[in-house]
Amino acid sequence: MTHMFDALLKRLTGPAPTPLPPADARLALTALLVRIARSDGDYADVEIAQITRIVSKRYDLDADTTTSLLWEAEALEEQAPDTVRFTRAIKDAVPYEDRVSVVSAAWAVVLADGERADEENALMRLIANLLGVNDRDSHISRLKREREAE
Repeated sequence: MTHMFDALLKRLTGPAPTPLPPADARLALTALLVRIARSDGDYADVEIAQITRIVSKRYDLDADTTTSLLWEAEALEEQAPDTVRFTRAIKDAVPYEDRVSVVSAAWAVVLADGERADEENALMRLIANLLGVNDRDSHISRLKREREAE
């Protein structure tokens, strides 16, 4: 399994990141959602379900493909570098509008368990910043997701 991600991680963390092919970008962004869900030390079923819904809808995937993507993303997240390097690499490889939608999706994951841990709040600020998503767009995304969660 490790060798499967070596090329992707090498492209993401190399000195001159290049835009990722759509399938790799999808995997990297899903792995980032997994990282956020795991940040509070409790990778809850409700968070897993939320990630599954997000990626299924966002990428128009069937159930089997979604499950496979999540499984690969969980494995990639375990091998990915620290969050700072990981998100910076994604920023360099993914267009802004996709990064904003990832921040929005990340808020949905954070809000999924009905609690906002301090670690999650700090990580969300860090991730939005590292992805180059401005505070206004992140805030709008959070408010929208909070309304949807009510």
